[in-house]
Amino acid sequence: MATLEHRLRDVHARIDSACIQAGRPRSAVQLLCVSKTQPADAVRAALAAGEHHFGENYVQEALDKMAALADLRANLVWHLIGPLQSNKTRVVAEQFDWVHSVDRLKIAERLSAQRPSHLPPLQVCLQLNVSGEASKSGVALAELPELARAVAALPGLRLRGLMSIPEPAADLESQRRPHHVLAQALSDLRDGGLALDTLSMGMSADLEAAVLEGSSWVRIGSAVFGARPAKQTMDAQ
Repeated sequence: MATLEHRLRDVHARIDSACIQAGRPRSAVQLLCVSKTQPADAVRAALAAGEHHFGENYVQEALDKMAALADLRANLVWHLIGPLQSNKTRVVAEQFDWVHSVDRLKIAERLSAQRPSHLPPLQVCLQLNVSGEASKSGVALAELPELARAVAALPGLRLRGLMSIPEPAADLESQRRPHHVLAQALSDLRDGGLALDTLSMGMSADLEAAVLEGSSWVRIGSAVFGARPAKQTMDAQ
């Protein structure tokens, strides 16, 4: 069975190859290890292997993990990549470094107001609903420019860019299409005067397509940590 170190080498090799194919510098793409449902020891092992950025979907699970890894806090960068309800914004503003999944102004305003003044600005991305389905999380494309301008003006936050979670697709070209939508949306916002530099897109199955379309963060879980442990009952927010 492959070890964590072997899996990390394989993932980095995939990113290397995708960057070469895309004609992009390797430094343009960062690996975000998605540690949701993984034990704290798995994060500790990945840190020992050279990784520093970890993505969590569930706030309470993340807080428990942070407490277990408090001795390593200076070396860990915590990213919230799951949905965020307004009753959880305070602990997120206090404990996380990044939030990739902001999709409405109310959440951004609460994060801004609740970010402790002694901490650097909370780095945030807006989640775009690239599929346009009502059942999917994320802001609609038509509403994105207004939301982006409002969030960019908030103190305590730094708007970095956009995030998406597209529907799975089987082939490279189909995978590239929603990533292209996100990349074009970022380009349009930059043309409108916003200083944005981040595309959070691509997971284990489609990181190559995401890198080809300009991803800055590829969010990789199973390809790094292996199959997730059996699903446990947990706070989904």
